[in-house]
Amino acid sequence: MFFTIPTLMTWARIVAIPLIVGVFYLPLEPQIRNLIATAMFVLFALTDWLDGYLARKLNQVSAFGAFLDPVADKFLVCASLLVLVHLDRADVFVALIIIGREIAISALREWMAQIGASRSVAVHMLGKLKTTAQMVAIPFLLYDGTVLGLINTHLWGTVLIWIAAVLTVWSMVYYLRKALPEIRAKV
Repeated sequence: MFFTIPTLMTWARIVAIPLIVGVFYLPLEPQIRNLIATAMFVLFALTDWLDGYLARKLNQVSAFGAFLDPVADKFLVCASLLVLVHLDRADVFVALIIIGREIAISALREWMAQIGASRSVAVHMLGKLKTTAQMVAIPFLLYDGTVLGLINTHLWGTVLIWIAAVLTVWSMVYYLRKALPEIRAKV
C-alpha cells in the first residue's frame, strides 16, 4: 500500500515542502513568489481531503496511509510556519505553540496506542477547528497582500493564526485531560 493513488497524494504533500520553501529563493517579484507559494500550499492542502476520500472510494485504506497522512500534514504545516517566521509574517511564539503541540500530541497518541487506550485521544472537533484555522491562516500569510481590494490577507492571516494558537493550546489541554485517567490507570 505504499504506492496507491491516495498514498501517492500524501507523498506529494511531503515532496511539496521543499518546493514551497524554494519558491522564496527564486529571482521573482515578491508578489509572484507569494502567489505561487500560496497556490501550491492550497493545492497540496486540498490533497489531504482528496486522498482520504479516494482511499475510501477506491477501497485503498491502509494502516500505512493512516500513519503517513497526519505526518504529511504536520510536515507541511510546520515547514510553512517556519517559512512564515523567517519572512517575519508569523510570530515565533505562535510557531512554537503550534509545532510544540503537534510534537506533544503525536507523542501522547503513540503512548496511548502502546497502552491500548488510543480511543481516549481520538480526533476531536477542537482539533478539527484548530486545523481549519491553520489551513486558512497559512495561505493568507503566504499571500501577504490584498485580495479583491478588500481583504488584507496579512491582517486576517495574523488573526487566524493566533486563533489557531489558542485552539492549539485548548485542544492539547483537552487531549491531555482525556488521556490522564488512562495514564493513571496504567502507570
